[in-house]
Amino acid sequence: MTLKSYLIIMIIMSLLCWACWTYIFFTIDPETTNTIGFVLFYLSLFLSLSGSAALVGFLIRFVGLRQALAFRSAKEAFRQSFLFAALVIVSLMLLSRGLFTWLNVMLLVVGLSVLEFFLISYERNP
Repeated sequence: MTLKSYLIIMIIMSLLCWACWTYIFFTIDPETTNTIGFVLFYLSLFLSLSGSAALVGFLIRFVGLRQALAFRSAKEAFRQSFLFAALVIVSLMLLSRGLFTWLNVMLLVVGLSVLEFFLISYERNP
């Protein structure tokens, strides 16, 4: 896959995910919906955030920082966008349950940081 086709596909899919999330946001009533409504809300938001963050992260790395390999920049941006989207989604879930405290958020950030460091070290030492 070329860089141009990757970017085009990511832009189209991110816009499609944002459109799905917007539709779900305005049509599902959180007071009367069941578990499927919440799963659709959080899943569409997760995919939207991860796609948009991957594009922004790639552009910052490739254009702003002038890193050499586009494949490595895209791979790192995609991995970190998943972790960022997971941070946002879990934070929203904690907030909806009334469990959003500084201790929980710090444990979540530390856990995701440890996971990122593990993935970086695993990538360098196959």
